Amino acid sequence: EAIVQRDFLPRGSGIVTRRPLVLHLVNESRNADKTEWGEFGHLPGKRFTDFPLIRREIERYTDMEAGSNKGIISKPIFLTIHSPNVVDLILVDLPGLTKVAVGDQPQDIEKQVRELIESYIKEQMTIILAVSPGNVDLANSDALKLAHKWDPEGNRTLGVITKLDLLDQGTDAADMLQNRVIPLRLGYIGLVMRGQKDIAEDKDVKTALQDEETFFRQHYAYQTFANKCGTRFLGKSLSTLLLSHVQKFLPQTRAAIQLSLKRFEEELSRLGGSPEESQGGLNAMMLRIILLQQQQQQPQLHDYQKRDIG
Repeated sequence: EAIVQRDFLPRGSGIVTRRPLVLHLVNESRNADKTEWGEFGHLPGKRFTDFPLIRREIERYTDMEAGSNKGIISKPIFLTIHSPNVVDLILVDLPGLTKVAVGDQPQDIEKQVRELIESYIKEQMTIILAVSPGNVDLANSDALKLAHKWDPEGNRTLGVITKLDLLDQGTDAADMLQNRVIPLRLGYIGLVMRGQKDIAEDKDVKTALQDEETFFRQHYAYQTFANKCGTRFLGKSLSTLLLSHVQKFLPQTRAAIQLSLKRFEEELSRLGGSPEESQGGLNAMMLRIILLQQQQQQPQLHDYQKRDIG
């Protein structure tokens, strides 16, 4: 919500995210129309300009397919948000790790959640966002432990440290944020999020972002690198990482598609069909789209690399 700068996600106790939410953010700052809206994959063409209604639709569609017993399912919800206040980004919101089944949750809920998360983070094309509270020893972070299982070298894991405003007086997480405790190639970014009291008092996201920036600028331990902390820096960093990651894997993806296309066309030829009149034609078109996308991203990636996101 902080990255989107709008309230739209379900709230509650226990497991609230009960199915993956694939969130595609589209920056609309170039358009004269500054309207913000969301559109669901299962409701194409229907614009949601009232963001509380987006929350209700997430809850409705989750309950419809996952039931109301706090169980989880792997089938994702696809949501695209268009706004001048977001960076171009694709995020997947997953259920939080849990230890014990509550209420009428299945007894193997921990195993189900872990397997669901692993089905996403095991993919080499995925950037892992490992969120850990600042008031807990990083060595005991469940998120980092799970990330390490699938990214042992820490090459595609970005650490996020939250609750920095809740640390005991006289203590800080500067060593964590400066990558001195458990090093990750992508490093760590510190955040200060709204607490339950802030949400209950209707503290809006934009005010929270301003307070977050003030916190880092004024804190004795973080002020020297405050420009590399906070939600806005996280959003810009993720967008840059996404571009770099896509650039890295496009040749590999193209090669895989070419191999699949060749096998399909060979099989079709043996059956007496014509690739150009079949699904092979569609696959070839998809390949051309990917090649075009790569060409279009070259100047954008170069522009990001020159820009000082700090």
